[in-house]
Amino acid sequence: MSRIQGLGWKSLQLVVVGVSLSWGSLFSAHAAAPQTLVYCSEGSPRTFNPQMGSDGPTFNASARTIYNRLLDFKKGGTELQPSLAESWTVSKDKKQVTFKLRRGVKFHETSFFKPTREFNADDVIFTFHRMMKKEHPYHKVNGGVYEYFTSMEMDKLVVSLEKLDTQTVKFVLSRPETPFLANLAMDFASILSAEYGEKLLAAKTPEKMDLEPVGTGPFKFVRYEKDSQIRYESHAGYFEGVNPVAKLVFAITVDPNVRSQKLKRGECQLIAEPSVLDLESLRKTPSVKVVEREGLNIGYLAVNVEKKPFGDRRVREALALAVNRKSYLDAIYQGQAVLAKNPIPPTMWSYHQGTRELNQDVNAAKKLLAEAGYSQGFETTLWYMPVSRPYNPNAKKMAEMMQADLAAIGVKAKLVSYEWGTYLDKARKGEHDLLLIGWTGDNGDPDNFLGTLLSCAAVKGGANFARWCNKEFDKLVIEARQTPDQKRRSELYQKAQEIVVRERPWVPLAHAKAFRAMDVRLKGYVQSPFGIDSLYGVEFVAK
Repeated sequence: MSRIQGLGWKSLQLVVVGVSLSWGSLFSAHAAAPQTLVYCSEGSPRTFNPQMGSDGPTFNASARTIYNRLLDFKKGGTELQPSLAESWTVSKDKKQVTFKLRRGVKFHETSFFKPTREFNADDVIFTFHRMMKKEHPYHKVNGGVYEYFTSMEMDKLVVSLEKLDTQTVKFVLSRPETPFLANLAMDFASILSAEYGEKLLAAKTPEKMDLEPVGTGPFKFVRYEKDSQIRYESHAGYFEGVNPVAKLVFAITVDPNVRSQKLKRGECQLIAEPSVLDLESLRKTPSVKVVEREGLNIGYLAVNVEKKPFGDRRVREALALAVNRKSYLDAIYQGQAVLAKNPIPPTMWSYHQGTRELNQDVNAAKKLLAEAGYSQGFETTLWYMPVSRPYNPNAKKMAEMMQADLAAIGVKAKLVSYEWGTYLDKARKGEHDLLLIGWTGDNGDPDNFLGTLLSCAAVKGGANFARWCNKEFDKLVIEARQTPDQKRRSELYQKAQEIVVRERPWVPLAHAKAFRAMDVRLKGYVQSPFGIDSLYGVEFVAK
């Protein structure tokens, strides 16, 4: 998706464990042994702890391989199902949620850790207390930034988490929270090993918790070679059953065209985010299959209201009127997207059909700038992503087109980009002026867009890249969270969308289709609505 600082992340970039295999030996081995599955990912993970991540490459490399959560979504959908929790009950006042935990769940045994017990309540307590409690010994490790947890105000929502017995935990909430269960199925809520944490504390190496991960998931971590590959092995003791493949390799391949070429050559069996420019060629390749679905996403330009002159709503509106978004659909998305006008996608319930459309109007934009005191324009910076994302497959090209559009109203924008992890870290701190970014939903609830990305709490948490805090908007979103009736929630969210459209903290750009391309012999893959790739149960069947 579209989302860490400190010693740990520098260490992550330097970790190289074991002896590297050459790609030639890897693929020749793969040809003889199809139990190895190679996935061409679009970027390097920023961490191996999903609590501290918010971007697709991180979640794919950690949450969906190494870890599990109390709850999960059914494959390919948004319906909740048990995972590490086998059942749950909610109190009449909706402020207490009790989970019965699954027995017999084993943690990974690796070269650096051998567990002495199975998963239990202590692991749930450890995981959430790390995010909740500032005095927790791991709270500040590797920067201590928990973007989702803070942006969703879970630090205010969860009053306490209690261990009732070894297999039972109870969350006590400050208020009813309708999306709470769905939130616990999200990647940031992945469960860590308390025993592993205690071992690392005793060894005075707590930073390894997020660099050499241990979980309960279908694959166990073997090694990471920066910007090159991640190697995993199947978790033989996985509670849902052993994987059909023994080994998994993430071949980190930033260039989407190179990913496509690797797939055609048989060097990987599944690729993330194929370029829309390559889709026709991929579809004509007999050995390749392309799948697609409507994307639960939005690409947008975040306008940092804390930087002058963007605190003035007229300036923000002028930027929105200046850009030719329809030209971006043709040049960047090749028609595989629809124009955005609201901060949530049109496929999501509560989408507001009646908000006003946004059309390019250069003269109106110039007039607004003059009214705001900038008749001669001004200079600024426009940041663009270094990686392709489903909501923006070519941010550099879009930035160049946008730069020309802004120049037509006197706004001179200098283009800026950084390595993906650095890009996100700097953006979270609000160092940008204008920022190309986007989001793919995590749980199918409108709050996951509106609250997570645009609330006042999300400014502190780092997910609100516009740095925009509107009390009227916040009141509506908070009331919607506490309301069980979906019709009423929809009404509140529609009012919130009206405020966003009026105030323009974003220039909404597009809702794009999501694509994946794979070897025709790949079996068991199901495309997620959340833009995340779960590789459990996926099998490469050789001829």
